[in-house]
Amino acid sequence: MNQSKIDMSKPVAVVGAGLVGAGWAIAFARAGLSVRVYDANARVASEAIPWAGEQLSALYRHGLIAEPPENVKARLVIAHSLEEAIEGAAYVQESVLERVEIKRKLMTDIDAVSDANIIIGSSSSGIQASMFANDLSISPRVLIAHPVNPPYLVPVVELVPSTQTSQETIQFADTFMQAIGQSVVHVRKEIEGFVLNRLQAALLREAWALQRDGIATCEDIDKTVRDGLGWRWSFMGPFETIDLNAPGGVADYANRLGPLYHSIARSRVDDGPWDTELIGRVEQDRRQHLSAADLGRRREWRDERLMEFAVERSKAGPR
Repeated sequence: MNQSKIDMSKPVAVVGAGLVGAGWAIAFARAGLSVRVYDANARVASEAIPWAGEQLSALYRHGLIAEPPENVKARLVIAHSLEEAIEGAAYVQESVLERVEIKRKLMTDIDAVSDANIIIGSSSSGIQASMFANDLSISPRVLIAHPVNPPYLVPVVELVPSTQTSQETIQFADTFMQAIGQSVVHVRKEIEGFVLNRLQAALLREAWALQRDGIATCEDIDKTVRDGLGWRWSFMGPFETIDLNAPGGVADYANRLGPLYHSIARSRVDDGPWDTELIGRVEQDRRQHLSAADLGRRREWRDERLMEFAVERSKAGPR
């Protein structure tokens, strides 16, 4: 198989049909690919297709897909076994539970039934591929392809090779993900949490600590990001942000504010894990603004906002 070229006539497989897997199925089908959806829990797989149809209708309503949603949905089919899902597929997106032993079992099962060409991407949020995919015949063809949920609305995908992933597999995944409209980030070395979740972890660490210490409520912390940092971060990253925030650019910014940031970082070196008491306090704080019963409705609201944002981003054209 020439892994530098993508044969869009071949099907792809989604293994694990929860929110992330079903989201990937939409992203693949939207790009014109035939998608086989498999989950060891048949109920989860059966629910994924109708849910995807609802999301496709919303995408069509916002003008984010040109085809009628029923045409795109028709490219999604349920596979009743792992072997049926991956037979003849060009690519497999694994989206099972974030546990090493479950991912390892799936990789050994794929190893037993796959052909010599198939590429496997894992949706792992932070577990390195070397921990579950090494020392198999498929190992050179496995890498992390970690999305932001939902992947059909937020385009970034982190590609993280294991210690045994081939360069050809990385190139294939890069070309493939770009072909379906994703924004590819290459993580050059394995590290827990990759790039996205390590950046998110740093912000969350400080957010929880600020609430714990009585500095600000959850709502005011959210407001600081939503109505402040997030405005810039919606179209530029942290390095470009600071490069533009000092007259002389990034070096000038570092010289001016580097000591402050170092002092802030040092003030948090003894933070421990989020304990039961703190989690309870934050839960109580959040429930003042959103009841548990309304979480599903609010997720739908979030996805509608993301669709509106995607429309506006598309008007701006390439960066």
